[in-house]
Amino acid sequence: MENFISETPQMPVGGGEIMGKKVLIATLYSPEPVILATTRLGPERLILLIDNEPSKEQEASLKLIEDSLGKVIEVKVVKTEVYDIVKVATKCVDIIDMQPKEDVIYVNITSGRKTKAIGLLFAAYARHEKVKKIAYNPEEDKTSVVYLPRLSFHLTDSQKKILEMVDKGKFENTADLATKADMSQAMVYKAIDELKDMDLVVTEEGIKLTDAGKIAGL
Repeated sequence: MENFISETPQMPVGGGEIMGKKVLIATLYSPEPVILATTRLGPERLILLIDNEPSKEQEASLKLIEDSLGKVIEVKVVKTEVYDIVKVATKCVDIIDMQPKEDVIYVNITSGRKTKAIGLLFAAYARHEKVKKIAYNPEEDKTSVVYLPRLSFHLTDSQKKILEMVDKGKFENTADLATKADMSQAMVYKAIDELKDMDLVVTEEGIKLTDAGKIAGL
């Protein structure tokens, strides 16, 4: 797995507790939104999401940021898929999980393709407890900042177990799932009904996860 954090261990300040760093995870295409977000937030680590095969514009933006911001803060680059939201979200969850627990994580989804921004947004939902704020800079006024709600999937243990099992196996109906999950059919039926209402599963042709369901189970 890629290393998304500094190799240098954090040292206690004055012999006390370890102080966390501000971390900004941002999509990248044009440099302005990232530079604005970095200037306002003042992070010590900037993690930029670019395409697996970046365009010339993206490469130019990255070079500009590395040549300017990279002189004063730690800048890391992570390549992701462009159009597969689940793969983008999975990579972003990995990034979030690999930050030291003391760090404070911020997310900015302004720059880059919408699919990449949605993937990062869903990853923030999947790791609600680890993300401090989610920001977006409106195209109409690039100097303003809109803070998006920090939503969470709020899954119960039963719902999490069902998502995990459906992700790994095939189930034709709730009775089949209840037997293999060692849960009552009534409990499984209730959980499936709730997951359908959240658009995390579909049951038209057996029980299957939606893309959102795959992300919620990360």
